[in-house]
Amino acid sequence: MRPYPRTRGWLLRLVIAFALAQSAVSMARPAVSYRALALGADERAVGVIAGVYALLPLFAAVPLGRRTDHGRYAPLLPFGVVLIAGGCAFSGLAGSLWAMALWSGVMGLGHLCFVIGAQSLVARQSAPREQDRNFGHFTIGASLGQLVGPVAAGALIGGHDMAHSSAIALLVAGAGAAVACTSLWRVEHRTDQAAGTKAGAHVPVTDILRARGVPAGMLISLSVLSATDVLTAYLPVVGEHRGIAPAAVGVLLSLRAAATIACRLVLTPLLRAVGRTPLLTVTCLLAALLCAGVALPVPVLALGAILAGLGFCLGVGQPLSMTTVVRAAPDEARSTALALRLTGNRLGQVAAPAGAGLVAGVAGVAAPFVMLGALLLLSSGVALRGAAPAGGVAGRGTPGTPGTP
Repeated sequence: MRPYPRTRGWLLRLVIAFALAQSAVSMARPAVSYRALALGADERAVGVIAGVYALLPLFAAVPLGRRTDHGRYAPLLPFGVVLIAGGCAFSGLAGSLWAMALWSGVMGLGHLCFVIGAQSLVARQSAPREQDRNFGHFTIGASLGQLVGPVAAGALIGGHDMAHSSAIALLVAGAGAAVACTSLWRVEHRTDQAAGTKAGAHVPVTDILRARGVPAGMLISLSVLSATDVLTAYLPVVGEHRGIAPAAVGVLLSLRAAATIACRLVLTPLLRAVGRTPLLTVTCLLAALLCAGVALPVPVLALGAILAGLGFCLGVGQPLSMTTVVRAAPDEARSTALALRLTGNRLGQVAAPAGAGLVAGVAGVAAPFVMLGALLLLSSGVALRGAAPAGGVAGRGTPGTPGTP
């Protein structure tokens, strides 16, 4: 059995670094849109710039996963932070829309590098019985960043000179990302470094995708992330139609993020009480109903209760889908499997808002939430039927090895 770190100091440092990096990205993305508008972009150009962030990393995800499977994980973390910081800062200094699109893609690539390295570290350095808990704590960093970043952007951006204030926000985001490097010392277990450098067999991507549990984990992750993205993008539109003030909409979105953090703090006792497959199934089902409930013309207080419940349910999907994919994949292809999961997430980030826009244009602004409810309902069924077997791919796992739940 491979030795695991005796303490979780490395995980705390990783969560802090992830929170800083995610805060920078969450702060920079709206700032990029505001700066692009100030430079004369129309809605289509803003969409293209935002899309480059998600599309460019698609081509790098699997090769990075392959490289990480047969080498060390930790070097990807500072490399990703440098790309995030550079993408933020140079977006603030860019004077053309083409340059902004380029640096937006660099920022997205940096985020991808950081997340692949960090997820691979958690998978490799967590004992099988600790994977759900550690992935849950790891994703708290993302939730904290999603909570803090937009608030910080809103505090800095405004006034008559939008180009200047958005540039300041991007430079601050870049500086904040750079601070993440201070929390990355000794996150990789030295004994595991030696184990991670041993080259293993090359597992075809098709074999990973056919493994029972991998498609389920990818769909659940895509559904949860799509619901979060579309909720963030379209709740302001719903608020506009229902006469809800922008400040109230901001509070509602923060309430959703806070509920997600709360869920991940109590994930371990929930897993002990319910079990991972029932918990995934039930939370996806409840999220489907609550997401569709956002489409109902309810009072603001009721909408807040719906969003709090939705945020709590959505908090389960991401960490458990990571564990599902890790346990389904063979040891020598874990990072590649996690990269495939991230590829699905990126595709969802591109396709879900576009699909929501088409549905909203035809059936009204509340219709995208019904669409997301249907997607989450499908994920609930997949979670029930698609759990990975104990042995991972082709029975590779054996009792007592990391491939065993």
